[in-house]
Amino acid sequence: MINDETLARINHGVQLHHQQGQREAARDVFAQIWDEIDGERGDPLHVCVLAHSMADVQDDVHQELVWDQRALTAAGSLTDARVAQAGVPMSVAGLYPSLHLNLGECYRRLGDLTRAREHLQHAQAGISALGDDDYGQLIRGGMDRLAQQLTSE
Repeated sequence: MINDETLARINHGVQLHHQQGQREAARDVFAQIWDEIDGERGDPLHVCVLAHSMADVQDDVHQELVWDQRALTAAGSLTDARVAQAGVPMSVAGLYPSLHLNLGECYRRLGDLTRAREHLQHAQAGISALGDDDYGQLIRGGMDRLAQQLTSE
């Protein structure tokens, strides 16, 4: 169970977006939290999860890419101990496939197929860190779709 108030607030924003279709409201929640955590200088776990979530509510792919890059950078400062302390039920390694998948998708949409393929390869290399649960299946499905799109482009 997640026992971190900031992550719980980020999750509320994610729910606004994914379950209620309120992208702008989610973006507002994320922007407020971003200011409160002191942006990129904040706790790497908060920065990573928040930037990863903020990327999903961007209307412009260039801005989405910036947020996805922030998330990946923050993940580099994370430890499994910090993730466990927050009650997140996965290792840091389990975050990377999704982070790279999102970056690959951004680069594909921007027409940089070389970088898109590189990030897809990074995502695929880390897939063993994911379980065979709904989250793992979601990421695997996304990687399969991206691979198919890159094959046809």
